[in-house]
Order: sequence, then C-alpha cells, then structure tokens
Amino acid sequence: MPDTVTVLKASQWVPLAHRHEARARAFGEPFVERRMKGRKHPIDDFLFTYYTQKPGQLYRWHPGLNVVLTGEEGTQRTSWKFYRPVETAQGLGYEFDAQGFVDSRARAIEFARVILAGTSQRPGNFACFGLHEWAMAYKSELNGIRHEYLPLRLGAEGTDAVVESEKIRCTHFDAFRFYTPQAVELNELQPTRETQRDLEQPGCLHANMDLYKWAYKLSPAVPSDLVMDCFELAWDIRTMDMQASPYDLGDWGHEPIRIETPSGKAEYVRLQKQFATRADQLRLRLLAVANSLPLSSKG
Repeated sequence: MPDTVTVLKASQWVPLAHRHEARARAFGEPFVERRMKGRKHPIDDFLFTYYTQKPGQLYRWHPGLNVVLTGEEGTQRTSWKFYRPVETAQGLGYEFDAQGFVDSRARAIEFARVILAGTSQRPGNFACFGLHEWAMAYKSELNGIRHEYLPLRLGAEGTDAVVESEKIRCTHFDAFRFYTPQAVELNELQPTRETQRDLEQPGCLHANMDLYKWAYKLSPAVPSDLVMDCFELAWDIRTMDMQASPYDLGDWGHEPIRIETPSGKAEYVRLQKQFATRADQLRLRLLAVANSLPLSSKG
C-alpha cells in the first residue's frame, strides 16, 4: 500500500457519505417524484434525462483515489464495481481499484483527458448569446419544437427572425446535432464528434455543463464532492441556458434573458463569464484526477 493512502474509520467516512447523499437527493428526489406522477420540468429534469447517470448512482458516495474505507459499513462495497478489499492496520478495508478501472475504461479516460486538457488551453468565445437553443427551434412550424409543452416567447416568426438576424457560431457538437435541418447551414462551424477535441472551448455553456458528464464517467476515481460541484454548476448553467432560450418559462417562475436585445446580450455574457470562471477550476481538478490514474496494464 503506498504511503500516500489515507485510511478512514467508519466514524470518519460514514458521515461524509450521508452528507453527500442528502446533497444529491435534494436534486434527485423531486425528479423521481415528478416521473412517478408523469410530470415534466424544462430545467430541473435535464441533468437526469440528457445525461446517463441516474439519481440512485448520484446518491452513492465515493472517496476517490488512494482512500481506504474501514469498518463494517464498507463491506457493501464488495458488490460495487471497481472496488477491492485491502488489508490495513485497522483490519480489512475497501478502496477504489484504480488499475482495474483503467484497464476497463482506458479509451474513455483518454478521451476525457484530451477534451479536458484541450478545452482548458483555448480562449473562450463569449459572443454566442445562447443561439444554439434558438437554432433548435428554427422553422418550428415545419419541424415542431423539442419542448412541445413550452410556448415560444416571440412566436414562431419572431424566433425565426432572431435566428436569421444573428451570427451563429456554435462550437459544441452535442448542441449542434439538435439543430433543425434549416438551421444547420446557418452555423458558421459544422462541428462533428471527430472535431470535438479541436473545437471545445471554455466559454461554451454546454462544454461547461459537460464537466458533470466527465466527472461521473471518471467515477469512482473522482471524489463525490467534485462530482456534486460539477453537477451544481451544470444545474445553474441549465437554468440560465433556458432563460436565454426562445421559450417562455413564466409558468416556472423564470424571467427571460432577452438575448435579442443589447441589454439581454450583456446580461448573458456577464453570467457566461461567471460560469466559465467556476468551470475553469473544476476542469483542472478533473484533469488532475485523470492524470493521476495509472497506465493501463494492457498496453
């Protein structure tokens, strides 16, 4: 066992696990309740429907690399993926199996590392004004709209007019792929999955939301407090993203950010820069975890 390993008694780590679960359930339980009642929420459902991690997975606490959990409460981790038993001076403990994780997920880890490192080194674009959401609703009379239960704030014609009058330069493939067919050619760039590693930039709301995706894809190597920091950033960004969208969220208690006006654009950029600052620190923390993982034993 390396000298840098931290051994935690149950009295030390169990309260941390409970606090994490309570933090995560504050977001997950209302979603589960809505699902059971057949209700939708345009903001609060997003992180549980767009991303693949489910509430029950989010509730599980992981200490991250080089931490051994001792005590009877740790025995349940024998059935958790990428945990292994280890002998300590305090008795049998359980730790994250870094080598097993890397051997199983080497390609995914390397892709996450490439995206995180590349994005952190590029300048941010703060002139997109959230027009990706507008491009997804362009020519809605022909295509319908993704959120069929939400009215368009400016109506179909007004939405189309905004799209046609603005410069659209979305860099994020996973936003671009939801554009309506008529909006695709209006984007100055044509992002693909293959060019994602070259185009991701730190001003992009969706790239910063995706820090949550990289956090859970790198779990259980990533400590759960970092996962939740990324989750809460993504939650805040999604709220602002939808406020700046063409949809009317008045029934959900949200005032619009009117990006079709100079003052709305200024407000969007102000918030976008605040999110980018938060994201910069989280991205570096995730990258540090990825870079701390061992090399694959499979070559």
